Amino acid sequence: MRTIKLGTSNLQVPTIAVGCMRINGLDAKGAEAFVNGALELGANFFDHADIYGGGTCETIFGKAIKMSPSVRQKIILQSKCGIRPGVAFDFSKKHILESVDGSLKRLKTEYLDILLLHRPDLLIEPEEVAEAFDILENAGKVKHFGVSNQNPMMIELLKKYVKQPIVANQLQLSIANCTMISQALHVNMQDDKAVNRDGSILDYCRLHDITIQPWSPFQYGFFEGVFLGSDKYPELNEKIDEIAAKYGVSNTTIAMAWLLRHPAKMQPVTGTMNLSRLADCVKAAEITLSKEEWYSIYLAAGNILP
Repeated sequence: MRTIKLGTSNLQVPTIAVGCMRINGLDAKGAEAFVNGALELGANFFDHADIYGGGTCETIFGKAIKMSPSVRQKIILQSKCGIRPGVAFDFSKKHILESVDGSLKRLKTEYLDILLLHRPDLLIEPEEVAEAFDILENAGKVKHFGVSNQNPMMIELLKKYVKQPIVANQLQLSIANCTMISQALHVNMQDDKAVNRDGSILDYCRLHDITIQPWSPFQYGFFEGVFLGSDKYPELNEKIDEIAAKYGVSNTTIAMAWLLRHPAKMQPVTGTMNLSRLADCVKAAEITLSKEEWYSIYLAAGNILP
């Protein structure tokens, strides 16, 4: 699969990341088949979080991958921490260190390639985050660091104290939920879409070489449903199907190719546990939509031009 450089690091990663939030829906045999199938597709970047399945997703993956030194060299592991049941969010030094140790144990590995802070903690004390990151880096437990769902000022606050580069920001983004892209076309206009809801995070990440990792790349709203095949988006599906037929691929491939066409060089995170659908996502790395095709899909989703 085609690769990109993750942020300012020297780490080359596949353009498609395999999200493992739903792997606990598979039995042991199914999980092993899925992980091995992903690797055969060249999808060796696996995204986790300590909160997924209450830790069971990492445990299932750790068993399915049959971790060994040779296997570990072939894969890239990313996990997230900071969502704490019964509290909400916790970026304290103690919680970060305990969370990482738990993830390492469940994943059967000595280190994470990337650790993301999972959503913002409103009570963040960045000095504690900095201490935790230093301890994890010096111990060899985490190689690179990033965030999720954070705006520019949140990242700037972190960067004031944290010496490690922020290499990734995981953000919700899809054709049907693309305000971070569409807002740029409504500058100096008086409609609702002119409201800057995220502090221009797309431009900020591009300016600072932070890789955006779109999550829920096929969802509309906040987990309201998948737009592909939805009667809520007839024009969008018609346009996607038309372009998919032209390239001889599935609608899934075109929807993913739409994100990959953006010059920000994003790394979408899949959520499927279906190998056939994952293969369709991976195939998107081979397609470069034209500007005409990209904008026609953008407009079919209900977005407007000034």
